[in-house]
Amino acid sequence: MANDQDSLKERISDLEHELAVKEAELHRYRLELSKANVALEKLIAQTNQELKMAQSLQKFLSPTELPNVQGFEFSTKFLAGTRSGGDYFDIFEHEDKLKFGILISSASGYSLSSLLLSVIIKISSQIEARRGLEAHKVVALLAKEVVPNIANDDKANIFYGIVDRRSYEFQYCSVGIIDGFLAVYGKDSLQELLATGPSLGRDFNTEPQSRTVQLNPRDRLILATEGLKNSQNSLGVAWGGHGLSEAISKAPRQGVHELRNEILYANQKYTGKEDPVRDQTLIVTEVKDRVIKLAKN
Repeated sequence: MANDQDSLKERISDLEHELAVKEAELHRYRLELSKANVALEKLIAQTNQELKMAQSLQKFLSPTELPNVQGFEFSTKFLAGTRSGGDYFDIFEHEDKLKFGILISSASGYSLSSLLLSVIIKISSQIEARRGLEAHKVVALLAKEVVPNIANDDKANIFYGIVDRRSYEFQYCSVGIIDGFLAVYGKDSLQELLATGPSLGRDFNTEPQSRTVQLNPRDRLILATEGLKNSQNSLGVAWGGHGLSEAISKAPRQGVHELRNEILYANQKYTGKEDPVRDQTLIVTEVKDRVIKLAKN
């Protein structure tokens, strides 16, 4: 009997020791978890701050004043994403005043967007130096500078178009996922401005190509980045290109600003979100007339 009691006491002592060890380990784990949580909170706070700074930079770099191009009216909107982004756009006159360009781009993140923007700034002088440079050659210049510096699986999408007001031809080159539509006045159907190449990525080895469409009075060009098409509703279903084209077709025939607002409203109604998850950029351009006033000598 005494031996059994001694064995039981010894077993209880062993269990108490094991319990003390486990409690010490649990205490240590809790301390480590607490430290990890603090570090994670700091990282989240830092990331959110960097995201806000990047969003502010994107807004700052987006043009606030558009050129006054006779015969055309523009309406644009940039909405910064709450989680990711990398959009940029610009509308600018060429040195040849009878031409103007429309550039819209999106990237898989702010770092690639910054790279793309720095390249755009770098080659802008080259574009001006080579007056009449075709749209696909401008995109080829961008690709030559950007592609070697793309990391991981990042992608960049670029749409660059040139309007020549002598002929009212719109020449464009589109690589990647930029939605483009031509709404011809008096027609119900939309003409899609199809991509002429894949997105810029590490494996990009395509020679960009240009396409040309004819513009007439009251025709409209609508360009949008993937943030609109890929936005999702509560069930995780994307709005899609069909949602965008449907919103354009159903919008009342009013001004360019009203059309822009109708598209954004339709997207917001579908997603139920006021602030998009990803950057969204929308450009609406309308041909008002085809009168060209040449400067006097």
